[in-house]
Amino acid sequence: MKFTRVLFKIVPKNIKGKSTNEQRWLKRQLNDRYVKQSKTDYYRCRSAYKLIEIDDKHRILEPGFSVVDCGASPGSWSQVAVKKVNADGSIPNAKIGQVIGIDLKSIEKIKGATFFSCSDFTEAVVQQKVLKTLNCGKADVVLSDMAPNSSGVRSLDHENIMVLCESVVKFSINVLNDGGHFLVKILQGEKQDLLLRGLKTCFEQVKYIKPPASRSDSTELYIIAKNFNKAS
Repeated sequence: MKFTRVLFKIVPKNIKGKSTNEQRWLKRQLNDRYVKQSKTDYYRCRSAYKLIEIDDKHRILEPGFSVVDCGASPGSWSQVAVKKVNADGSIPNAKIGQVIGIDLKSIEKIKGATFFSCSDFTEAVVQQKVLKTLNCGKADVVLSDMAPNSSGVRSLDHENIMVLCESVVKFSINVLNDGGHFLVKILQGEKQDLLLRGLKTCFEQVKYIKPPASRSDSTELYIIAKNFNKAS
């Protein structure tokens, strides 16, 4: 992924009345190369490049694969997945994949993706809808870039995201094909190794990764787990 080098910084306008933190966030957004590139590439947000960078290195998305994107709003990971698995048929002579996104929020349509908006993936009725929608009844990949609203307290944010992660793991065990892959976002903290060890009991390869698009000052990490084996 190549980016045009920017030799000057943009100063945001109309920041009067905003807090120091809000001003800092605006300045960072306006000068972030991934934010700028996302507008050029028509991705809904910069997080698309995290998935692109992870997949370019670890190859979990292939044409013909079925993908479930948990917490899909606003849809940037689903946009990437659609292209990677050829759910929109844009790769000639390649297998056609499938992308299903789920979120409590409403998600705008994306060609090649099926969305369950205003839906909770932890509910049994939603899981049954997903299983019925999947072409082969199971998924090859489950993705989650979800994070709870920040409280400003690092330990509490870690606790909250780990609860989400546990829910995604349980969901994945129900929907993944043998040999399937799993990718989830975490925030660093005392419970992360416990989750890693748990995943190692049912996946052949499990590791932490931090893609270049993930900000260096963030506690954000991803766990990638490959080759699911439900019988193990």
